[in-house]
Amino acid sequence: MADTISERACELAVYMIETGATVRVAAQHFGISKSTVHKDLSQRLPRINRGLYAQVRQVLDENKAQRHIRGGMATRKKYLGK
Repeated sequence: MADTISERACELAVYMIETGATVRVAAQHFGISKSTVHKDLSQRLPRINRGLYAQVRQVLDENKAQRHIRGGMATRKKYLGK
C-alpha cells in the first residue's frame, strides 16, 4: 500500500483504469473501505492529477450505469441457487 494518501489515490486510479474494477472490488484488493476509495477518487484525485481523474471518472460512470444489471444478475443467481 502507498505511504501517502496521494500515492494511494493514484494507485487506486491506475488499478481501476487497468482492470475496470468497481469501488467495492478495489476496496477489497487494497484492504481499505469503500468510502475511502470513493473519497480518494472523487475528492482527492482531482487536486492531485486531473488527467488520471478524467480516466477513472469514465470507469466510475460506466460501473454506475451497469449497477442495476449486476444487481439483477446477483438476485437471479441467488434465487436459482447457482
